[in-house]
Amino acid sequence: MNPLALTIFLLSLAIGTTITLSSYHWLLAWVGLEINTLAIIPLMTKIPHPRAIEAATKYFLTQAAASALLLFSSLINAWQTGEWNIDSISHLPMNALSIALMMKLGLAPLHFWMPEVLQGISLSTGLILSTWQKIAPMTLLLQTSHLINLDLTIILGLTSILVGGWGGIGQTQLRKIMAFSSIGHLGWMIVVLKFNPSLTLFNFIFYVIMTASMFFSLMTISATKMSEISVSWSKTPTLTTSTLLILLSLAGLPPLTGFAPKLLISLELVKQNATLLAALIMLASLLALFFYLRLTYVVSLTLPPNSPNSLSSWRTSTKTLPITAIVNTLALILLPITPTLLIFL
Repeated sequence: MNPLALTIFLLSLAIGTTITLSSYHWLLAWVGLEINTLAIIPLMTKIPHPRAIEAATKYFLTQAAASALLLFSSLINAWQTGEWNIDSISHLPMNALSIALMMKLGLAPLHFWMPEVLQGISLSTGLILSTWQKIAPMTLLLQTSHLINLDLTIILGLTSILVGGWGGIGQTQLRKIMAFSSIGHLGWMIVVLKFNPSLTLFNFIFYVIMTASMFFSLMTISATKMSEISVSWSKTPTLTTSTLLILLSLAGLPPLTGFAPKLLISLELVKQNATLLAALIMLASLLALFFYLRLTYVVSLTLPPNSPNSLSSWRTSTKTLPITAIVNTLALILLPITPTLLIFL
């Protein structure tokens, strides 16, 4: 892609998110979301392949439907209350608006576009879709968390954790696995949204760090299928080891970074007398744990025949190595400084 065009699209992504983050008016928030959607579509189609075109079309249609629902519900609210402020919204439009934002995030049962879109695009665009594109809708949900329907968040959150686990079990494509992983993590965030929004924000920050580190690792070793990461051990042992640990961190195993959000959310739910809900989401997360462990098994304990046990040349991208090292470190060792981070939130 032309560097000038790429710069314009990336700047548009940044501007769209900034507009939504700084808006106090539903129309401005909607404009920011639309700029975000339109800016990523050319990035999706930079490789002229039928799968990429299909992914971009599916993404555009679902995001357009969610944006239309968001605009419609904010119009209904303006008609009822006479105000466009994000804080002042009545209950009926709030339910529709929450569903629109959750559709933009890719929460189950509004998740069907997410695995298909992520599978059809490159890893670099998939990284943007899984992290940056979630910031604006998640911020709007956090701003309206005191008005959101508790039953809706619990049902959609629990469904997302179950779907994220079930969907990822039978996959061999790494991008689809990351899509279902994203759905499962967003489920944890939405479950606790009404009880403690700052904990949702904390979980979201950790999710972005861990997902970014996983995508950067996959980009560095140029792997998109399970069979490709199974042969990476003999070529790049150091990077493969960190990828293995990031998978365990995404699974939420101690003493890695991913354990902190799951622990704190479980404690918060118990504190709010929702012990049954805490037990259900922890049991549902065992499904996701299975496919993360299966991936770590493929990475570390299987060795294909005729692979040389030497550090021979490999398709590694040296461009992403410095940033991969930084985000990988963050994705593995943030657990000890969790109390410090919580003070700032």
